[in-house]
Amino acid sequence: MSIFVDEETKVLVQGITGREASEKVPEMLEYGTDVVAGVTPGKGGQEVHSVPVYDTVEEALEQHPEINASIIYVPARFARDAAFEAIDAGIPFLNIITEHIPVRDTWEIHRKASENDVRIVGPTSVGIISPGKTKLGPIGGSEPEKIYRPGKIGIVSKSGGMTTETAHVLKQSGLGVSTAMGIGGDIIAGTDFVDALREFEEDEQTEAVVMFGELGGRSELKAAEFIEEEMTKPVVAFIAGEFTENLPSKQYGHAGAIIRAEEERPRYKKKRLKEAGVEVLDMHHEIGEVLRNKILQ
Repeated sequence: MSIFVDEETKVLVQGITGREASEKVPEMLEYGTDVVAGVTPGKGGQEVHSVPVYDTVEEALEQHPEINASIIYVPARFARDAAFEAIDAGIPFLNIITEHIPVRDTWEIHRKASENDVRIVGPTSVGIISPGKTKLGPIGGSEPEKIYRPGKIGIVSKSGGMTTETAHVLKQSGLGVSTAMGIGGDIIAGTDFVDALREFEEDEQTEAVVMFGELGGRSELKAAEFIEEEMTKPVVAFIAGEFTENLPSKQYGHAGAIIRAEEERPRYKKKRLKEAGVEVLDMHHEIGEVLRNKILQ
């Protein structure tokens, strides 16, 4: 098994004629992702790498009713409308790659998704991959099979680049991945650590989970509470950004990477996760070794 996406995922690409999406569609197709249609208003009737383009999501679904996921690549100012269109059309899973979406727009997307029982990963997501089955977005680049091997470790990360780096560390230790996802580092996330952990807990393929967190926000603290109360599978965590605690207060990296309270400091998050029974590491490259030798014996 895996979570969120697998070989049965039928993908719509919103914003498919844009530069970034048109560059990534071939990577997804080559990996085996079933990209069945795309949408760009005013570009209906065209094709992008043999994928038919429609003016609206409704039109795409009329021709391809099997669509059950959408990946959103539209510019930030149009992302809210694109997400609303997909939700109103009944698509149950959205992966939002777009960056710099206004916080209010993200909040409205999140609220509408919750009201309609729609799962969102993102915004600012690097994508999601279930190795050997399917991938959405740029995750893993053009040769994801070199990094992401099928296995039993789930990965959930705020950092896009470190999602793949974590998979690389696991591979070096002889381990593989059930599903890996970049949930994005914005202040509001469609899927947070708790959401991902809950799904991994129920997934038969996943035996352990790696969390990659960072300074700012309280998602890691909520995860600690969930792990303490409900998680039975082992969790390994790495929290980036501890060096920033000795630097002037400012934002680092993602929109959510700013410390507003003591509880949002990496040191506090690490302490709380340890109290919840999480194996918190100071060195990222040790993740695979610790999982193989200490946890998955």
